[in-house]
Amino acid sequence: MKASDMKKGMSITMDGELYIILDYQHVKLGKGGAVYQTKLKNLTDGGTREVRLRAEEDIEQAYLDKRKYEYLYSTGTEHVLMDTETFEQISLDDDQFGDGTKYLKGNEELQVCMYQNKPVLIDLPNTVDLEVTETAPYIKGATATNQNKPAKLETGISVMVPPFVKNGEKIRVDTRTNEYVTRVKE
Repeated sequence: MKASDMKKGMSITMDGELYIILDYQHVKLGKGGAVYQTKLKNLTDGGTREVRLRAEEDIEQAYLDKRKYEYLYSTGTEHVLMDTETFEQISLDDDQFGDGTKYLKGNEELQVCMYQNKPVLIDLPNTVDLEVTETAPYIKGATATNQNKPAKLETGISVMVPPFVKNGEKIRVDTRTNEYVTRVKE
């Protein structure tokens, strides 16, 4: 495909490596043709690099096979997932799994992107519902200022929450930004 057809989130191969397009910008140079200033993330080592591509330049799109997996459990640095169709289990280490473990409890469903039958990318759900296990008590009348307080969640992560959130409540957390979204009513 041509460089002018690329989109954010698309997977490509370049120099024998697999990359995801994080961002690109169309830049018109003073002399000569326009180029795309492209930011790529290497899926094998996690590094990023910036590349300039001419609009008419050919790039090779890599097709990732997306499969649904269920997160089962973690033991140390190993995380076990099960394919929801074939019930086949795979183990991923911390580097392959990324930040996903701090948002997941057992039996959560997620998407795993495979390239040549190897897992290369974990797609977490955009939001997860987690229980607050530890936070400061609510002080009546402390709503004059919009100050958030830290709260520890059932998976061990901490997020900033509004002052009215109490221990034992479920809250929705955005996995992309690690921020409080809303309380969850059951």
